[in-house]
Amino acid sequence: MRAAILTLSDKGSRGERVDESGPALSAWLAERGVRTVQSLIIADEFEQIVAVLTKWADDDVADLILTTGGTGVSPRDITPEATLLVVERVIPGLGELMRLKSLDKTSMASLSRAVAGIRNQSLIINLPGSPRGALENLEAVWPTIGHAVEKIRGGQDDCGNRFSKQ
Repeated sequence: MRAAILTLSDKGSRGERVDESGPALSAWLAERGVRTVQSLIIADEFEQIVAVLTKWADDDVADLILTTGGTGVSPRDITPEATLLVVERVIPGLGELMRLKSLDKTSMASLSRAVAGIRNQSLIINLPGSPRGALENLEAVWPTIGHAVEKIRGGQDDCGNRFSKQ
């Protein structure tokens, strides 16, 4: 599987803050055999976010596109809105699952507005901006990601009994 990571950070894009989330996600993915093929830091600018996500998905840069940052409630947190403009189909369960699992760790998880969806053959998932939050949220949905990517890319395998909980 190929992954691309887009970090949304005004300070990071200006070189005033070191991006820790992007590298942490890339390392975590590598441990699971996923190759990070693209990584970029940009400001929390709606048009830029839309442009990068659209280009990566339309150019088939990655099977899995992760954003980190901009999922909260501050005025500059616009990643979910930009993502919703880009995706063709929303997958509400991924955002719901990330919030549910995160609530075990912090009540602030209820403020997350992260979304996930599909554009062309790419799965796009919003993650929090902190390294810990990004990793915990990706971990929460990871058991579903391989199957989701397989199906998005046209996989025909039946999944009824294959993934049943015991």
